[in-house]
Amino acid sequence: MNYASWIKMSAVLALVGCGNAKSVTEDRADDVSATPAQALIAQLDSVSRSGRFYFGHHDDTAYGHTWQYADGASDVKSVVGAYPGLMSWDLGLIEVDSVRNLDGVPFDFIASEIAKQYARGGVNAISWHALNPMSNGGSWDVSKAPLRNLETDKALSDTMDVWIARVAKFIGALRDSDGVSIPVIFRPWHENSGSWFWWGAEHGSPEQYKNLWRRTRQVFDSIGVDNVVWAYSPDKDLTREQYFSTYPGDEYVDILGTDIYQFDAENGAEEYAARISSQLPYVIEEARNRGKIAAFTETGLEGLGDSDWYTTVLLPAIKNLPIAYVCVWRNAIESEKPQHFYVPYPGHESEADFKQFAEKSNAIFVK
Repeated sequence: MNYASWIKMSAVLALVGCGNAKSVTEDRADDVSATPAQALIAQLDSVSRSGRFYFGHHDDTAYGHTWQYADGASDVKSVVGAYPGLMSWDLGLIEVDSVRNLDGVPFDFIASEIAKQYARGGVNAISWHALNPMSNGGSWDVSKAPLRNLETDKALSDTMDVWIARVAKFIGALRDSDGVSIPVIFRPWHENSGSWFWWGAEHGSPEQYKNLWRRTRQVFDSIGVDNVVWAYSPDKDLTREQYFSTYPGDEYVDILGTDIYQFDAENGAEEYAARISSQLPYVIEEARNRGKIAAFTETGLEGLGDSDWYTTVLLPAIKNLPIAYVCVWRNAIESEKPQHFYVPYPGHESEADFKQFAEKSNAIFVK
């Protein structure tokens, strides 16, 4: 269902001090009967139909290449003068009542930063790198296969429901300074077409994956969470049939996305562009036909070995694609992972290229 046809939108566009990069400072539904999720769906639909897209960055204000937890800091803002239009966060370890996620970011901090991003007129997206509930290893621990046992092992099933409920309660409790519920994009069980996560293709059947997704949605619905826009995001190199073989159903999904990274710096640019052109167009087509929104849910070139990557690789690959957002991964602290960054920081050789991307593309950043 396309909510934009029945939710009246009020969008105020503003330039934000980084050339022609546009910012949506206010793009909220003013129909008080709409749920927070419906309002965000309308907002994303409006943006994608306009030819614009939100530029996203994971953990943007938590840490950067040379800093962490500095008030107002952002590597994106340091380079282009504005925050990314979309910020991505992860809830890994919330399932076991940890106070910090798998990358050490406090959940209280995440909730606070989500509220700040929402106040700017920006969007928030959430992923969940859940522990393996059978082995208690990380998401990448595939030594045991929960998908194959969820429907028959009651103890495992109960544990999974408790874990999902903890995620649901965190998201459902997100509020702005006026106590209003904040809508977010939730992207659970991502990159399932690969097999590096325990919920991946080799660790269960398509139907078992779909059952996990439906279980997740049912737990959220039973708690009454109404501020979630649901994103489905398999990985690269899929035919249309393969992409939809694990699709949980239109009633469970709002965004059709895909995760595609570039590898091997300049040598991988052609393959990266080809992967995008072979997958995102049919994802967009299916999204339109189903009344959904299309997005480039996760991407990037680690370490930015190609200094012109943003303007000569990413931008041409997505320029004519009506997507609501494109999100690159995080900038890890240099002392921990010196080459694990996806946007340039001040002084990096890609700084000028990223500024040009912000100025000349239709990417949305926010003040």
